[in-house]
Amino acid sequence: MSTVSPPKKTKTAEPHRSRLYDNLVPVYQGLWPAVAKRNIRSAIAAMNISGGTEVLEVGVGTGLSLDSYPHDIRLTGVDLSESMLAEAEQLIEQKQWQHVNVLSMNAERLTFPDNSFDVVTSFHTISVVSNPQSMMSEMVRVCRPGGKILMVNHFRSENSLIAKVVDSAGNITRRLGWRTDLDLRDVVAGLPLRFDRCYKPTPLSFFTIMQATVTKTDDVNV
Repeated sequence: MSTVSPPKKTKTAEPHRSRLYDNLVPVYQGLWPAVAKRNIRSAIAAMNISGGTEVLEVGVGTGLSLDSYPHDIRLTGVDLSESMLAEAEQLIEQKQWQHVNVLSMNAERLTFPDNSFDVVTSFHTISVVSNPQSMMSEMVRVCRPGGKILMVNHFRSENSLIAKVVDSAGNITRRLGWRTDLDLRDVVAGLPLRFDRCYKPTPLSFFTIMQATVTKTDDVNV
């Protein structure tokens, strides 16, 4: 994989720490499933995750994706928003899921030991953290050598015209802590990853589905 120099650091909003982010929970639950869940469900299904697999989801939010996973795995979800985690915990209790556990944790500073999980996933989260490359590095760090990374997110289009149009909304979305100019190449630069699949679910979709294999060895620190 070619190495791309990371972009200059700029000051960005931290939505997980804002009251606005917590207040968005009802809107998130009402509108977001219709937009995101189909892509998440199909992306997880395509992974063919086997029974007993240790899975981490970074940015689990209200638990939108939880019922898309097989029920014979061990699934941990983390998020920094207490309000969203409360919704996820309520869903877990309602469904009586014994295979799911959620924890409060910063995506940029995961407290798990190295090589803790077989699969690490994240859906529509890396655009809202203050340092996307730190989050990606942490996802790779806690994933075992040969493990899988799955991500669904909006990334900056390689089509310059589309990128320019979407970037024009940046001043609005940045106020909410959402970036529209995130480049996937910058996010993965220098990390031990091999892209297995990287595609859009439909030609006109804003979102990219990325599946990659962690190529580090046991003695390599990320």
